[in-house]
Amino acid sequence: MVRAMTATHALHTDLYQLTMLAAYFHHGEAHRKATCELFVRRLPKNRRFLVVAGLERALRYLEQLRFTDEQIDVLHQIPGLKKAMSPAFVEYLRGFRFGGDVWAMPEGTIAFENEPLVRIEADLGEAQLVETFLLSCINHQTMIASKAARIVLALKGRTALEFGTRRTHFEAAVDVARSAWIAGFEATSNVAAFDAFGIPARGTMAHMFIMAAESERSAFLKYSKIFPRSTYLVDTYDTIEGVKAALETIGDDVSSVRLDSGDLASLTRQTRALLKERKREDVKIVVSSDLDEYEIERLITEGDFDVAGVGTRLATSDDAPSLGGVYKLTQIDGRPVAKFAEAKITYPGSHQVFRHQRDGHAHFDSLGLTKEPSYEFLGTEALLVEAMSGGRPTPAFAWGGAETLATMRARCRDGIAHLPAELKIVGARTDAHEKHYEVRPSAALLKLLDQVRADHTA
Repeated sequence: MVRAMTATHALHTDLYQLTMLAAYFHHGEAHRKATCELFVRRLPKNRRFLVVAGLERALRYLEQLRFTDEQIDVLHQIPGLKKAMSPAFVEYLRGFRFGGDVWAMPEGTIAFENEPLVRIEADLGEAQLVETFLLSCINHQTMIASKAARIVLALKGRTALEFGTRRTHFEAAVDVARSAWIAGFEATSNVAAFDAFGIPARGTMAHMFIMAAESERSAFLKYSKIFPRSTYLVDTYDTIEGVKAALETIGDDVSSVRLDSGDLASLTRQTRALLKERKREDVKIVVSSDLDEYEIERLITEGDFDVAGVGTRLATSDDAPSLGGVYKLTQIDGRPVAKFAEAKITYPGSHQVFRHQRDGHAHFDSLGLTKEPSYEFLGTEALLVEAMSGGRPTPAFAWGGAETLATMRARCRDGIAHLPAELKIVGARTDAHEKHYEVRPSAALLKLLDQVRADHTA
């Protein structure tokens, strides 16, 4: 029998987070002061920048994190934890709360490799336990928002609609809609995303509605009586005949026609010609069916359309389906630490990202210490802001605060507008990893890295 998952997210973690938490506790180390940072070592293939997303869900998780008695009972049943589940550790879990501070890039910020997206300053036990959940929500939503931003760029001002719900997990689908909205999509097909976030919901008929009717024209007529001024799906039988049927049956109430199959480049050109011939330039052409930024660029060159519904390849980020964000300890009890494994070196200390502008565009970023000993960063934009203090969101990030979806969306739009032109190119579908933007470690950070390396090898 499958056990129903318990109500809070405390168990949404990897087991080794709990084994390490137990080890810290039993050795009296759970309350040591730790700094951990979440960052992406290298951008995925075909990505020239990232759009940060997922912070709101992360903050709500941290704010509400606790273990219920039912969850503690579950931990008693895990063989690998039984020895650790002493009465004292159980009481520690019952009182467990996240009481740390969070610094983060607000959602919609443009980010690059090796830049901390989130910095956690908390007791060691707290900082350890939250790793898995933070990586899960930040990696996923940032991956989707970054893909969505490329699609918006490819569309060159045309409208983007998110249609990916049926191609991903039902809970992830809401986050897909949210991330796409932040990145510039205009609406979603997902009603739960409208309920949760107020994202505009858009939808029309499916082929099933057409096929269930006596004829295509009958289906259009029935639909128009309930939903005036609508979009009509015209490719169930013959696309161009479907366009004619919609125009002739519904007349002025046809606002858009949607094409979902066939040679979209040719069919959109034929459809546009027909609309012009009938003096219906007001009717929009909507395309869908396995679209992404590469196919959209082709259709803009070879076809003629106004709106793109993008589903599968957005919801799965199919050309780069995972984001390799990692979460590493950078400081313990005030002592900077670093990892020196080959190809996985991390920077020690507590960090800030400083964006340098030139001629109104992002020129390069500096990865520095939170307390830089020079004036080099005067006039730059510090990208990480305080989002949580003492386990509570700061006013801007609290419910009803200034950090709204509209703010995130505007931030993303502004950030992309200020990118150098070469970063806004979609490029070819390729496996190549290329570096298009410089992130420079500061002199003070490099000096600290050398000191920590020397101390480690001494």
